[in-house]
Amino acid sequence: MSVGEIKAAIPQLSPDELAQLASWFAKFHAKARDQQREAEVKAARLEELAPQANKHFAAGKRTPL
Repeated sequence: MSVGEIKAAIPQLSPDELAQLASWFAKFHAKARDQQREAEVKAARLEELAPQANKHFAAGKRTPL
């Protein structure tokens, strides 16, 4: 199935089906992000980003969890 086919099918979903899809996709996407972060930690890429993150934090550029 192609992305185009998926996009075409989404408007045909009922409101309940759309809510189910949105919930599933949010969980799926969060898991994919977690896996990506884990891979980055293993590759030590986050060590390169830590100084920038600390600078942003000190400047007040942060979002509450």
